[in-house]
Amino acid sequence: MLTALAIRNVVLIEQLILTFESGLTVLTGETGAGKSILLDALGLALGARSEAGLVRAGASLAVVTAEFSLPEDHPAFALLAEQGLQAERSVILRRQVGSDGRSRAFVNDQPISIALLRQLGDLLVEIEGQFEAHGLLDPGTHRMHLDRFAALDPQLAKTRAAFAAWRKAKQAHDDAAAMTDKARTEEDYLRHSVAELDLAAPMAGEEAELAAERARLSNREQAMEALNGALSDLAGDRGSERTMASALRRLQRMADKLGSEGEAAIAALDRATIELAEGLAALGRLIASFDADPQRLEKLEERLYLLRDLARKHRITPDTLAEFHEGLQKQLASLENQGGGIAKLREAEQKARTAYMAAAESLSKGRSRAVKFLEAAVRDELPPLKLEKARFTVQLDKLDEARWGDLGWDQVSFVVTTNPGAAPGPIEQVASGGELARFMLALTVVLAGGQAAETLIFDEVDSGIGGATAAAVGERLKRLSEHFQMLVITHSPQVAAMADQHWCVAKETFRNNAITTVAALDKKQRREEIARLLAGATITDEARAAADKLLAEAR
Repeated sequence: MLTALAIRNVVLIEQLILTFESGLTVLTGETGAGKSILLDALGLALGARSEAGLVRAGASLAVVTAEFSLPEDHPAFALLAEQGLQAERSVILRRQVGSDGRSRAFVNDQPISIALLRQLGDLLVEIEGQFEAHGLLDPGTHRMHLDRFAALDPQLAKTRAAFAAWRKAKQAHDDAAAMTDKARTEEDYLRHSVAELDLAAPMAGEEAELAAERARLSNREQAMEALNGALSDLAGDRGSERTMASALRRLQRMADKLGSEGEAAIAALDRATIELAEGLAALGRLIASFDADPQRLEKLEERLYLLRDLARKHRITPDTLAEFHEGLQKQLASLENQGGGIAKLREAEQKARTAYMAAAESLSKGRSRAVKFLEAAVRDELPPLKLEKARFTVQLDKLDEARWGDLGWDQVSFVVTTNPGAAPGPIEQVASGGELARFMLALTVVLAGGQAAETLIFDEVDSGIGGATAAAVGERLKRLSEHFQMLVITHSPQVAAMADQHWCVAKETFRNNAITTVAALDKKQRREEIARLLAGATITDEARAAADKLLAEAR
């Protein structure tokens, strides 16, 4: 509930700090005293549109702070958590408006957007005025109110889940179809590219190996000269191979006379002879490789050109040709098998749509059943509020499929007729100011318990009525205060007498400046104020006696 409201430099209000209690709080005062300014100020803290004209003349900044004490499970905390903002039981909304019209918003001293402030405001306070499209006057809330009245949360949950599943299945089908369409347009290119790469058969790392071999073969003549010279030095008639073999034979004949050191020398020369033989064999193989294919260099050049030309064509590197080839093969295979996959996705989408339609149909039937009960309940509330000729109807229309959503396919509208024979229409367009406020009161009484907001505000709900009708209004406001914190701006003594807390708004002149003040009334002051509401400017003893009677009846 709203626990405190601090206002500084808003129109006629220089500075006010108000504290609120639960139950029914009424604000009374002379016409023009500034009661509507209080609502404008609170509206700023709740995200209403700001204007430079709201800043008090001569001030540079208007500031309004509203503090709320909320239960732990209040939806405002979930909204704050979604935005990464932390709050506990207390939520403090603050709005600053400069003389240039610019404004800033804060929650618990953390800066937020005006849009988020407005969302929080809608969850915290519901304002039922005569002209503004707040609360029940907003057609966008009618479906929500009907669902809460009918306790349709289980059906809503199923519809939301079914809609999400349908959207997901449809998106998967649409994405696959789009990919297939794109692939179809590129099919000729895809087939040609795959055939070309099939013929080339690139291998990972091939280009580097070919380039290294080409570099080796490019120096064939010099390499062959060096290799043949080395082979001649090592294996010719006077080469190292014959020399080492001869030396080894000499030592082996004298091995038994040379001792251990001689044996070591013979073993080392034996190993060297083996290593030399292996080296000579390697030289032979290397020479043979140069002589094996005289056209090898030409073939290498052609292969490298082919690989690099394909890479340029597809705007990739030669090293990735093999991977790219594999990817194109997969795309082509997918394209060839796409028909069956698309059919399965289409079938899944249709099943999901059918499931959604079943859930939406169940939800719609629940709404249809609830309509007659809501209409009857509101109808019973109208005669005591001097609206006995009025008729309240809940209009349920099925939307086009393009507008179906997670809340089903129904559009809900509250329509009324205020006189017999008149055409029904939206509440805000048909009812007059006073009728409109009383319609809002009747609806609020019937829908009590369904609102997320814990604080309800009624602005001059008693306009144009008196006597028994005003008493009926007051009785219903009092009844609502058992479930909500109620703030009511009123000119009715019958309504004011019902209050748990009574504020009086007045306009005073100080140093040639008009200032709006608000004072909490004690028992004696309440009696005088209610007497004024009854009698006008001149308060008589009869008016005071009538005030005493109203206060006594209200207890």
